[in-house]
Amino acid sequence: MALHKGPAKPDERPLSVNPFYGEANPVGGMTEAPPKHRMPDGPISPSTAYQVVHDELMLDGNSRLNLATFVTTWMEPQAGVLMAECRDKNMIDKDEYPRTAELERRCVAMLADLWNAPDPSAAVGCSTTGSSEACMLAGMALKRRWSKRNPAPGARPNLVMGVNVQVCWEKFCNFWEVEPRLVPMEGERYHLDPQAAADLCDENTIGVVGILGSTFDGSYEPIADLCAALDALQERSGLDVPVHVDGASGGMVAPFLDPDVVWDFRLPRVASINTSGHKYGLVYPGVGWALWRDKEALPEELVFRVNYLGGDMPTFALNFSRPGAQVVAQYYTLLRLGREGYRAVQQSTRDVAMAVAEKVESLGDFRLLTRGDQLPVFAFTTAPEVTAYDVFDVSRRLREHGWLVPAYTFPPNREDLSVIRVVCRNGFSEDLAALFVDDLTRLLPELRKQSGPATRDKGAATGFHH
Repeated sequence: MALHKGPAKPDERPLSVNPFYGEANPVGGMTEAPPKHRMPDGPISPSTAYQVVHDELMLDGNSRLNLATFVTTWMEPQAGVLMAECRDKNMIDKDEYPRTAELERRCVAMLADLWNAPDPSAAVGCSTTGSSEACMLAGMALKRRWSKRNPAPGARPNLVMGVNVQVCWEKFCNFWEVEPRLVPMEGERYHLDPQAAADLCDENTIGVVGILGSTFDGSYEPIADLCAALDALQERSGLDVPVHVDGASGGMVAPFLDPDVVWDFRLPRVASINTSGHKYGLVYPGVGWALWRDKEALPEELVFRVNYLGGDMPTFALNFSRPGAQVVAQYYTLLRLGREGYRAVQQSTRDVAMAVAEKVESLGDFRLLTRGDQLPVFAFTTAPEVTAYDVFDVSRRLREHGWLVPAYTFPPNREDLSVIRVVCRNGFSEDLAALFVDDLTRLLPELRKQSGPATRDKGAATGFHH
């Protein structure tokens, strides 16, 4: 009798399959897709669940090639490790995580110093989930300060801003029942005009919003000129209208690259400033910052003092629970780079933006609106003689090469102008920029052969979220 079984015949050998895709095992692999709109009846293995989600996410765009977003898409590995170590910490539990709370306080102090607060130690501020929440908080403070001036019964507050503001300001006016008063674009002016803004102010104006870095074209609004126009208004009428600076992007660019541009707390009329730590603050999403020049600028009654989990905790935020990882990453980046490091990173990014803008202009088919010399962002449109295609065709064809580049129409009174905007960020290297220009150059001959721009719903085709 044989002690060992002989080799299996070819048709008897066990079938070898990829366990992720070939095993009909309720706790292992699967041969059918799991339900998408209800929970599955039973569990599957962690590796299979991971593979299912991972495979679907492969159809997302590549974040590093996303030239639409301002949001940081690259950080040093050490920052990623710190974030992983802190992802289970709830930022609101300041009594339980006192060191995380201390790092938040230090970030506020560093930003107050960076933005030239009269007394950085007296400036007040907080972290947020992003600039949208920070803008909501700043708007709430402006409205509360207006209400304390005893407006006439039934008076409706209003907020003056350029039509180019980020959509969060429209949300603020809607949610908090504030009338938006918008300064339209005119001619080659693509953002707020200081005198036009002052002319819209009255006794019910809670404030004026100035944008340090318009999302439409990357240009700085003239904050100092805006404050001067409001100073003149106060001299004429007695109206004292505060300014909030939405520095979502420029608040972390101008201090390092344009120190002579006066836009921050050096201007007495500037009551508050916000920025996005996850944009040119160089941190993964999502973290923002809201700062007020002093305690008088933030009404005390808006600050909640909560007896929570063992401690008296002052808080001013719309969100309560959120991870502390991004705040820790912000402190890491401020500590790691310092002023000179930030200057070097932002200068490199601006250099890339200006170089790419110049190359795009040299192709001959496009007209630049901005050149990346303020925010590292530039916008361009097709030259008047180009009739075979438009910017929406360019955006669509670039996407075929993996580049996510938004095309969109400007707001009133320049709805006639459609542009492409390119956002350059840390990690968009000279090599990647050269590849982008090469791909744009290669697709132009085909676009020039078109009989005309493709028909589309341009409002839906942009994928543009400013």
